[in-house]
Amino acid sequence: MMKQAAAAVVGGALAVGSVPVVLSAMGFTGAGIAASSIAAKMMSAAAIANGGGVSAGSLVAILQSVGAAGLSTSSNILLASVGSVLGAYLGKSPSSLPAEPEAEGNEATENVPQDEPPEPPLKSEKHEE
Repeated sequence: MMKQAAAAVVGGALAVGSVPVVLSAMGFTGAGIAASSIAAKMMSAAAIANGGGVSAGSLVAILQSVGAAGLSTSSNILLASVGSVLGAYLGKSPSSLPAEPEAEGNEATENVPQDEPPEPPLKSEKHEE
C-alpha cells in the first residue's frame, strides 16, 4: 500500500512538473516563441490557415500563454489529480494485478523434457506411373 501511495505522489508531481519542461522544449517560452522550434512551425501553420494571424483561443495561443505564465492553480490541481491516479494505478504491486491464466491439461510447453522421443514423420509413398 505504501508503494502505491508513493507512486501516486510521484505521478502527481511528475505530471505538474513536466508541463513547463515539455512546453519549453517545444519552444513556448516566457520570452515568446523560440525561433526554429516546433512552436514556431505550429505558429506559422496557424497563421497561414487563418490568413496571416494567430487567433485568440487557438491551440498555439493557449500553449504560448501557459508557456509564458504557467498553469492556473485549478489546472495544476486537476493535472496533479490525474497524475496521482495514473501513478497509483501503475504503482500497484504485481500480486494485486489479475493473474495470468495457467496452462491446463496436456498442453505442450517449451523446454520440458518428454518421457518418450517424438515419432518420426510418416514417409509418403511416391506413386510412379
